[in-house]
Amino acid sequence: MTIRPILAAALVFGCTPAMGQTKDDADARAAATEAQMRQDERTVLTHGLWAIPLIPGVVIPPEAVTGAGYVSGIPRLGVPALFETDASLGVSYIAGLRGDGATALPSGMAMGATWNADLMRRGGAMIADEARAKGFNTLLGGGINLIRDPRNGRTFEYMGEDPLHSGLLGGAAVAGIQSRHVLATVKHFALNAQESGRHVVDSVIGDDAFRMSDLLAFQIAIEEGRPGAVMCAYNRVNGAQACGSNYLLNQVLKRDWRYPGFVMSDWGAVRATDFALAGLDQQSGAQIDKGRWLAAPLAAAAARDPAYAARVRDMNRRILRSIYAVGLDRNPPVKAPIDFAANAAVARAVADEAIVLLRNQNALLPLSKSVKSIAIIGGHADAGVLSGGGSTQVEAVGGPAVSIPMGGEGPLAKYNNQTYAPSSPMAAIRALAPSASVTYRDGRYLTDAVAAARTAEIAIVFATQWMREGADVPDLSLPEGQDALIAAVAAANPRTIVVLETGGPVLMPWLERTPAVVEAWYPGIRGGEAIAGVLFGDTNPSGRLPVSFPASTADLPRPELPYAGDSDAAFAKADAAGQRFPIDYDIEGADVGYRWHARTGRAPLYAFGHGLSYTSFDHSAPAVTAGTKPRARLTVRNTGTRAGRDVPQLYLVSTPGGTTRRLAGFAQAMLQPGEARTLDIAIEPRILADRRDGAWVLRGGRYGFAVGRSASDLGPVTYVTLRERRWN
Repeated sequence: MTIRPILAAALVFGCTPAMGQTKDDADARAAATEAQMRQDERTVLTHGLWAIPLIPGVVIPPEAVTGAGYVSGIPRLGVPALFETDASLGVSYIAGLRGDGATALPSGMAMGATWNADLMRRGGAMIADEARAKGFNTLLGGGINLIRDPRNGRTFEYMGEDPLHSGLLGGAAVAGIQSRHVLATVKHFALNAQESGRHVVDSVIGDDAFRMSDLLAFQIAIEEGRPGAVMCAYNRVNGAQACGSNYLLNQVLKRDWRYPGFVMSDWGAVRATDFALAGLDQQSGAQIDKGRWLAAPLAAAAARDPAYAARVRDMNRRILRSIYAVGLDRNPPVKAPIDFAANAAVARAVADEAIVLLRNQNALLPLSKSVKSIAIIGGHADAGVLSGGGSTQVEAVGGPAVSIPMGGEGPLAKYNNQTYAPSSPMAAIRALAPSASVTYRDGRYLTDAVAAARTAEIAIVFATQWMREGADVPDLSLPEGQDALIAAVAAANPRTIVVLETGGPVLMPWLERTPAVVEAWYPGIRGGEAIAGVLFGDTNPSGRLPVSFPASTADLPRPELPYAGDSDAAFAKADAAGQRFPIDYDIEGADVGYRWHARTGRAPLYAFGHGLSYTSFDHSAPAVTAGTKPRARLTVRNTGTRAGRDVPQLYLVSTPGGTTRRLAGFAQAMLQPGEARTLDIAIEPRILADRRDGAWVLRGGRYGFAVGRSASDLGPVTYVTLRERRWN
C-alpha cells in the first residue's frame, strides 16, 4: 500500500472521563508514556492473544483471565494489561472454559425494543460490574450494525434498523460500561450485515448513503458513549478488508470524526502488516491470523520506514489514551463475589420493557389469574428461555436449563449449542395462576399438542427461532414445523396465544387464526417471569419493534440471501484464487428497513415502532421550533384505565425534496390513567439533511413532521421552515 498514516488529530471529544480526569490529562499522559517506551516495548500493546488454552504452541500467560483476549501491559511504565471478554449481552461463557456463570441480559434486539437509553446505561453498568468482579477490564460490545437483512445470524445481537435509534441506545450502553472504569468497544465497523462468507464478502455502497445509514449509527454511538475502542469487521467494504480500510479507519473514523481512541481488529481479521498504515491500531487474537503482523513484522517495518515508525507512535498513544481516559490504570479489576439476584433484577427490568405485544384481538390479553386450565406447548417452556449462540453466549450460574448440541467437534463446539436460560415460563405462569391446571406438551407430535389444546381454556404456544454467530438462517419461517404446529393448535382452540422467542423478524402464515401474539425475543435470565408478567397483566407491555417484520422475503431488497449455503472452506479457496463476493447495498442505500418499505410502497407485516399496550394513548400534533438545533414538543395522554409506558416517535415525512420517512427523534413517558405530559424531543439535524459532495446539506424550505405509533401509523403533519445549512 502507499497509504500514509493519519497522526494524532485534534481531539474534539474524549472517552468517558475517569476520576475527574479530563481528556487533556489522558492525552498528555499518553504522550508522556509513549515517549518513554523502549524499542522492545513499542509493539507490546499493538497485538494480543485469544486467551483460551486450546491452541497448540500458544502459551497463555498465567495472569491472563480465560476469555476473548489478553493484551500484555508494560509494568515498567505502569501500563495495565487488557483483559478482554465478549460482553454485549453479559460476560460471555466462552464455551464453558472458564467454568463460571454470569447474568444474561435480553438480546440486543430486545434491548432495542425498549427504546430506553437510561435502561441501556443501567444494563451496561451491570455487565461492567460483573466483568470487573471476574477480572476483566475490557468489554467487546456493543453491536451497532444495522439490520439490513433479518436473516443475518447475528441479528439478535444488534439493536435495530434505524441509525438514530441504534446509535443513541448503543452509545448509552457504552457510556454505562465505561462509567465503571471498564473500556468498551463498538462493533463491527462496518456494514457487517450477514454471516454467510463474512470473511470475504464485499459490502458495496456509495459514500453518501453509507454515511446516512450504517456509518451514522456508529457516529452517533461514538459521540454518545465515547468508547475507548472501535472493533473493525471481517468483511470487505468497497473492495478493502474492513480492518485494512484506509477509507473506514483513517478517512472516516480518525480524520472526519476525529475519533481519538484506538481500532482493534476482530479475531482473525488481519491479513498484513500494512493494515497498520490503513488505520488499524491493535491485532486481536493474533494467533488466529496467519501471522502476528502487528508484532515483530511491525517493529521491523518501523525500524526501516519513517511512516511505520510514526504510525507505531500514534498506535501506542491511542491505546494509552483510552486506558487513561477510562481509568483502567487507577481502577484495576478486583475479583469479588457477585450479587446475581440484584443483577437479575436489571435483566428483568430490560425484559419487561422489551416484550412487544404484536396482536391482541378481542382483548384476549391480559389473562385472568382465575383461568381454569392452560395448555403450554413447545419451546422448552417447561425449562427455560432461548438465547442466541456464538461469542455472546452467556450462561447462568449452574449452567443452562437445556443445551442442545447443534454440530461441531472439540471444546469450542459448545459455541454452537442451542442454549436455554433457566427461567421457566411454565413455572412463572403457575406462580401467577395458582388455581389453574397447567399442562405441557413439547409439540413434537401435532396430535398430542392438539388434544391438549382442545381441552384447555387457554392454549399458549412458545415458538422459537434460534440464531447464532457464523451462520445465517435460510429464511424467516419458524423451523422444525412450528408454523404447522401453531396453525393446528389455533384450529383446535380459538383462544390460542403465540409467544415468540426469536432472534429477529419471522413470517406468520398463521397470524389471522391467532388472536394474540407476543414477541419476547431472547429475554434473558428472568425471561420466563417477564413473559408471564405480560401475559397476566402484572406488566403492561411497552416494547416497540426496533426492526420491520416483512410480509415476505420477496419484499426485502435482496429476496435471496447472497452466497447462502456456501461453506467456509469454499469461500476461503475462492478468496485465495482472487474471487470476489460483492453485495450491492446501493439497492436500498440509506433506505434501510422501514424506509425501504416506505420507498417501495410494500406494507410490512408489522412496522418498525409497532407495539400494543393494555391501555391507550393520545398524541398531540408536534410543535416544531426551527434553528440549528430544532426541537419538537408534544403532549401525550393516557386515555385508558391502566398505567402504562408510551414511546411516541417523531418522523420526518417531507422535505423540500419530496416525501420521505425518517425517525427524527423519540421519547418515552410512564403515565397513570388520565395523566398527560408534555415531552420535548431533540431533533437530530443529520436526519433532516442529505450527504452530498462530502458534506451534510440541509435544503432551505418546508419540512413536515408527524408523531407516530409506528413508522406506518402516523398522526397529523406539522410543517416548519428551515434555513439552508451545510456542514461537514
